[in-house]
Amino acid sequence: MRFLFAATGLLLVFVLGFLVSHNRRGIKIRPIAAMLAAQLVLAFLIMNTEAGIAVIGFIAGLFSKLMEFGISGVRFVFGGLENEGASVFFMNVLLPIIFISILIGILNFFCILPLIIKYVGWILSKLNGMGKLENYVAVSSAFLGQSEVFLTTKSQLDIVSRRRLYTLCTSAMSAVSISIVGSYMTMLAPKYVVVAIVFNIFSALIVANLINPYPVEEEEDVAVEEERGRKVSFFQMISDSIMDGFKIAVIVSAMLIGFIALMEMINYIFNLIFQISFQSALGYLFAPIAFLMGVPWNETVQAGGIMATKLVTNEFVAMLSFKDIAANLSERTAGIVSVFLVSFANFSSVGIITGSVKALNDKQGDHVAQFGMKLLYGSTLASILSATLVGLFIK
Repeated sequence: MRFLFAATGLLLVFVLGFLVSHNRRGIKIRPIAAMLAAQLVLAFLIMNTEAGIAVIGFIAGLFSKLMEFGISGVRFVFGGLENEGASVFFMNVLLPIIFISILIGILNFFCILPLIIKYVGWILSKLNGMGKLENYVAVSSAFLGQSEVFLTTKSQLDIVSRRRLYTLCTSAMSAVSISIVGSYMTMLAPKYVVVAIVFNIFSALIVANLINPYPVEEEEDVAVEEERGRKVSFFQMISDSIMDGFKIAVIVSAMLIGFIALMEMINYIFNLIFQISFQSALGYLFAPIAFLMGVPWNETVQAGGIMATKLVTNEFVAMLSFKDIAANLSERTAGIVSVFLVSFANFSSVGIITGSVKALNDKQGDHVAQFGMKLLYGSTLASILSATLVGLFIK
C-alpha cells in the first residue's frame, strides 16, 4: 500500500504541475527522474540505515544542546518571570533563535557556510543540469531562509529572466531557515525536520521543472559573486547577528499572536453559524489530498486541517496545533504531516518574498507580485511531493 499511495501522491503533483505548466513540451524528464531517485536514496540512507539514524541522532542532540545554550541566556535575562515548571513558547522556543543566529553569523564570517553551499550546489547542478544560480538558491535557502538568500544574489537579480525568477522564488518558499530549525525540533520529530530540509531542495526544483521549464543559455548562467563591500569586524558581526535573531523571534511572535487570535475568532464564527470549526471545514477540503499522499482515511480530516492551517497562516501556527493532536495519530500520518509543515509555503510568505525582492530590485519585485499565487501553488506542490515520498519509508 505504501508504494500505491506514493504513486497516487506523485501522480497528483505531476498532474497539478502539468496543468499549469507554461511550456508542457519543454518539461525534461531526465533531471526530474534524477532528482526523484536522489530523494529516495537519501531518504533510505537517513531513515533506514544505522549510519543515517546515528546522523539524525547527532543532529537532534546538537540542536537540543544549542537550544539549551540559548535558553541559558534567556533565563539570565528573564529568570523568575515564568511560573516554575511552566513552558513559555516565546522564551523557550523563539528567543534561543538569537543564539543560533550568532552561530550562523560565525560560519558565514569564516566562509565555512558559503563553501558548503557552493560545493553542494555544484554537486546538485551536475545531477539536474540546471543553472548555477538555480542550484545556489535552492541550497542556500535551506541555510539562510527565504528573504536573506536574495541579499546574496542582488547583483544577479537585475539580469535574470522572469522564468528564472519564478524558480528562484519557489526554492526560497519551499525552504526554511536553519536559524529556526531548533525551534521546529521542539514541536516535531527531529528526523522528519532533517528529511524535509533535504527533500525540499529537490522537490522545489522538480516542481519548477514541471511548471516552469526553460533553457538556460551559457552566457546567462552566471555564478553568484560574493559582495566585495566593507567587511565588518568579528564583534560587529556578532552584534548584527544578535539583532537579526531577535528580529526573527519578535516577527514570529507577532505573527503567532495575530494569526492564532484570528483563527480563534474565525473558529468561533464558524461554530456559531455552521456548527463546525473553520479548521475542521478546511480539513474536509484537504482530506482527499491527504489521502492521496498516504494518510490513512480515518485520519485525513485531522491531517488536512493541519495542512490547511499551515497554508492560510504559517508553519508555526500549524505545528502548535499539530503538537496537540500528534499523540493520537499514527506514525505514518505524523511523519507525512510533519514533513509537509517544514517549509515557508503559505500566503504570508508571498508577501515576504515579494517585499524582499522589491527592496533590492523594484521591477523584479513587481514580477514576483504578479505570479505570487502561482508561486504559492508551486511551493505547496513541493511540500506535497516531499511529504508523499517520506511516506514510502514509514510503515
